[in-house]
Amino acid sequence: MNSSNLQDIIKLYRTLISSWNNRDAVEMAAQFLKDGEMIGFDGSQIIGREDIRTHLSPIFNDHPTPPFTCKVKAIKLLSENSALLRAIAGMVPHGEKALNPALNAHQTLIAVKKDNTWKIQLFQNTPAQFHGRPDLVEQMTEELRHSPSIL
Repeated sequence: MNSSNLQDIIKLYRTLISSWNNRDAVEMAAQFLKDGEMIGFDGSQIIGREDIRTHLSPIFNDHPTPPFTCKVKAIKLLSENSALLRAIAGMVPHGEKALNPALNAHQTLIAVKKDNTWKIQLFQNTPAQFHGRPDLVEQMTEELRHSPSIL
């Protein structure tokens, strides 16, 4: 993957996460293709840029959504105009100072390049609870605590 594509995909992910952290539904939705999809932490599936904005607006307005701390684990070019980004993420709830391991997640982003611009086709935020394997939960939390974020 050329460094320009790599940087563009990281920038796309960074903007998505910054938009969440800033509680900006308009900016977050703008990162998606018109028919892009988002699958949330609770399993909600939202299809379409406008529906993503409509879904996120009341969440940001009515709930103190914690900000993400993220680390990109891999980026793989799937074709000349599509890529897969995998990251891990954690959250520090409002009023707390430490990551809450119950909020750890794997994040998967599929980016598509159209008209020379990278946009999100799919973003999925999957809980990383590692049922019955608390050592893996702690390992992920420690990695997020001690690794530089992309933000």
